[in-house]
Formats: sequence, C-alpha cells, structure tokens
Amino acid sequence: QTCFFAISGVLPSDDAIAKIKESIQKTYGKKGEEVVRRNWVAVDQTLANLFEVAVPAAVTATRGRPPVVPDEAPDHVHSLMAMMVAGKGDLLPVGAFSPDGTWPTATTQWERRNIAIDIPIWDPDVCIQCNKCALVCPHAAIRAKVYDPGELEAAPESFRSTDFRAKEYRGQKFTIQVAPEDCTGCTLCVNVCPAKDKSNPRHKAINMELQLPIREREIANYAFFQALPELDRTSIARVDHKFSQFLRPLFEYSGACAGCGETPYVKLMTQLFGDRDLISNATGCSSIYGGNLPSTPYCQDSHGRGPAWSNSLFEDNAEFGLGFRLGVDSHKRFAEALLAKLAAQVGDTLVDEILTADQHGEANVAAQRARVEALRGKLPGVADPLARQLELLADYLVRKSVWVVGGDGWAYDIGYGGLDHVLALGRDVNVLVLDTEVYSNTGGQASKSTPIGAAAKFAASGKVTGKKDLGLMAMSYRHVYVAAVAMGAEDRQVVQAFIEADSYPGPSLIIAYSHCIAHGYDLALGMEQQKLAVTSGIWPVYRYDPRRIENGEPPLQIDSKPPTERVEAYMRNETRFRMVERIDADRFKRLAVAAQDFATQRMALYEQLARIVVPAHDQTNDDGADGSGE
Repeated sequence: QTCFFAISGVLPSDDAIAKIKESIQKTYGKKGEEVVRRNWVAVDQTLANLFEVAVPAAVTATRGRPPVVPDEAPDHVHSLMAMMVAGKGDLLPVGAFSPDGTWPTATTQWERRNIAIDIPIWDPDVCIQCNKCALVCPHAAIRAKVYDPGELEAAPESFRSTDFRAKEYRGQKFTIQVAPEDCTGCTLCVNVCPAKDKSNPRHKAINMELQLPIREREIANYAFFQALPELDRTSIARVDHKFSQFLRPLFEYSGACAGCGETPYVKLMTQLFGDRDLISNATGCSSIYGGNLPSTPYCQDSHGRGPAWSNSLFEDNAEFGLGFRLGVDSHKRFAEALLAKLAAQVGDTLVDEILTADQHGEANVAAQRARVEALRGKLPGVADPLARQLELLADYLVRKSVWVVGGDGWAYDIGYGGLDHVLALGRDVNVLVLDTEVYSNTGGQASKSTPIGAAAKFAASGKVTGKKDLGLMAMSYRHVYVAAVAMGAEDRQVVQAFIEADSYPGPSLIIAYSHCIAHGYDLALGMEQQKLAVTSGIWPVYRYDPRRIENGEPPLQIDSKPPTERVEAYMRNETRFRMVERIDADRFKRLAVAAQDFATQRMALYEQLARIVVPAHDQTNDDGADGSGE
C-alpha cells in the first residue's frame, strides 16, 4: 500500500502516507504504542528502501527455479503434491486422487520451506543432555539420538557428537541435530535451554546462527543424522521428559505458527503411542496444521506404521472418536472369536498367549506384535474360510490407542455436549484438549475457556466471567482420568499424564495449556509464560486418577507448588490483557482483582479435594444396611 501511493501519484505522497499511519493508529492503537511504532517504522523503511529496477529487454538470468520437491521424493509426491504446491492443482484429473478419500502420510518432509533466517546450532561441550530443546520444538525440527560410536565412521566432517553421560547408555554417542530447511526459527529451544557456558553466560548449548551460510553443511548433517538407527523402543530405560525424546516423532514439519504451543503436545503423543494411534480431530488449528492439503505432517516409523488421522466437525468430534473406539473394539472381539475357533489349527498355546497378553508398555506391545506375526505365518496354511477373515482382522489383536484431539472452542463450547456424553459412557477413549483459551483458528473469538480480564472478539473490553472448569466437571463423574498440564512448567508431569491416560481403561481427559499468537506476545517466550501461568495459580497442574482409590489414596494429586506470583504479573505479559488496561485502567484493575480471587478460590478448592480419600469399596451388606441395624 505504501509503495502504491508513493509511485502512483493518486494522492500527494505525504498525504497518503499520513492517512496510512492514521489507519495504523486506529487499527492497532489499543494494542499499545510499541505496536503502532513498529508499524510506522515499517512504512518509513518501505519508503527508504523503495527504488526503481531497470527491466532488461530480454531475460538475462542463467539460473532457473529449484524443483518444487526434491528429486528423491516418491512418485505420488511428484505427480500430486508438487502440482498443488506449484499452484497447478486445477490441472489434476479426478483420477489422480485416491477414490476412498485417504491421503498419503509423511509428506511434509518434502516441502522444506526454508523460512528461518536463523536456526539453532548445538554445542556439545556445553550441553547437559536434558533434551528439553527437542521436547518443546513445535515442528520436530530438533531431534536427539543415542547410537553406537561405530556409526560415526561415515559421518560428515562437520557432524557433532559427544559421549552420552547417563548410565543407561554409557559408552554410546549422543547428538542433537536441527533440520535446517524445516526449522521456523522460533527460538523456543534457545529460551528453554538451561545449559550455559560459565565463561560466557549468553552462550548456551543451543544458539541461533544465520541459516544461509551453514545451510548446505547442516543439510548434510541432518541427512546423516536421519540415517542413524533409531533406538529400540523396548530398550528405553524409562519414558520421561528426557528419554521420550529418543522416540521418533510421528508428527513433523507442520505448517503451524512458529513457536506454536499446541504442536509439542501432539508431537509427544505420537512419540509415545503413534505407531498404534487412531486420531479423531476437531475442526480448528489442529485440523489445519494436521491435514493441510497437499501435505500431511503425520508420518511413519521404519516399519511403515504411524498414526491414522481423520478430521471431523466442531460439533461431533467426540462422537466421531467414540466411533473409532467402538469400531476397534468390534473388530477386536470378532478377531478374538475367530481366533478361538481356529485354536486347534494354529496352536492352542499361541492363541492363549494372544488372548491373555498384557499390552501395556512397549515391551508387551512388541511381544504381542511378534505373536500376531507368528499367527499370520500360520494362517495361509489353514484351509478353513474363517482364516481368511482373521487375516484381515489380525492387526486388531494388537492394542490400539484412540485419541480425540481439538481446541477449547470445540471442547468447552461447540462440542461440549458430545464430549460430556462420551466421557459419561466410560469407554476407553483419550481426549487431548489443546487449550489456547480463545478461538485461535477463526479469528480470536472468546470461548468459555477465556479467562477473566482477557480481551477477545465478543469480549473486547475484557471478559468478566470466569473460565469454565472443564477438568472439575469431568472429575465429578469419578470414573474419568483427568489431567491439567503445562509443558513449560512441569514437563515431567506432562509425559506422566500422557502415559497414565493411555493406560487408564476408561475415558481420559488431558487439558494442555497452549500459548498462542492470539495472546499477543513473542512466542519465543511461550514456555516461560506457561511457567508463570502455573506459579501464579492461573493454571493449576494436577492429575486425577480414579485408580488411586484402590490404594486408599486421594484420586486428585496437585503437581504444582502453591502460587508464588500474583496473577496480575502473568496478565501484564500479554497484549490480550494489556489492551483492557489501555482502554480502561480502572476496569483492568477490577478484572485483575477478580482474576486473582478466581484463581485463589479454584486452587483452594483443588487443595481441599486433594485431601479427600474415597473408600475403595462400600463396606455395607448386600441389602444396603451397614450392619448396625439402622
């Protein structure tokens, strides 16, 4: 717009630029003087850098555009995805698409967008090997591996490695590596890194460097890193915030915003359960970056296994996911019935082992897969027609993990009725709510998750009612596993909650604090703001596990410490709250007090609930009497 008015002469240039700046003041004034100033600077710098380019009479360039996708990409990427990326999708015939509507996974790896000016580079001499950088990376562009030293014989000269320090893999090598063409440059990894060079505290174990000069070097390093063998899932000593990052992420290089607060949770979910994951996704940010035509960030492991993903509507996603569970259970029961009928022909011992196997934990899942493979080896030799049916259903004998994923607009508002219904039924369905406290994908409207004092569409002067307590409502059923998590505050607890939810035999609900661009601050500081949300009491971190009742323990366990910060300190870091103060300072003060009271009362309620021990069994006679005659 600035260039148009400066060149066209439609209006006197000075008048036009003044009008542009007036428009900026009107549009962004409520977000603060600094936002206005930066936009004005953008206008001024546009004028300062405007220059005429002499266009030659004929083409003089000797270099053409690089290929849309790499040459080594598979055929379907070249024939389908590349056409769409190039803007030629309308030229594709209907026959080029899958007739059943499915779409190939693991295709974002071929986009290689190269959008980061600076990328993180690992310094092995400073690193304490905590793997926090890999854990928080929203795009799976930073990864950690442990491997045999002999693998380094063919390594590029610039490839970095160091000895693994912990006893679990002593004698092995360790590397943190960035994917230079897939990193978005958000710097979350740098800000979360706790390791500093004592001689130069500004130098960490992860530091940003200009991408272009080191791009080719790091491309070679990442290619070599990718070729290193993955750690055997069954050999991982313990699955926590550190060791979980040695599991291959099956969600990578999505188109989510740089610094996104949602995707680290999705990525972690696929690391823990992705090779047996069925995901039902509500409309919203997670459906956009989860299935953004023409590429798919969900991918496959070395065995060709990975998450199965489908998107449903805002209003019925929980029911859609319940359908996954019902379908899986139906197939499993049918497969077990067929197996029992064929026991004499495939071996009674094998059948008994398959039907009674404990399938919790990586080693147990791997053992069951081995049994199913053994079964598959025997079925072709069985003439009974039932064996043909079992061949189609045998994979359902391996435990599946069903996850219903969506944002707060779905879970708190439009899809709440369905979610409540699914939780009430008691079926083994896991729910992950990526809570940004606002309708992020559709323009920033207030939801029932929006906290007191936050400005949003339909709450422009600051929301006056409290945040809906979805977790407490689910706890009231007493048979639902519920956890509230925040990766920036308690990363160990996040992993623990996911594992407990998956192992819980009934419905589970994880509510994950997810920072967002709609909050109005630099997302490089997202994990720090998450920590402040917890330490101020605005976001209590807890786990409610009905299984604790059997041990005589309170089912609710608060995992965060008592608040040490004021809620107002949290609010002042985000534009969504500061906007209210700019419009009406007195109103902001009142809302800040209300937000503090709301957080204090909620924390007090949780602390009271965390002291309640529920009797494991009702100690009464069959007729309902307690034996006293009363």
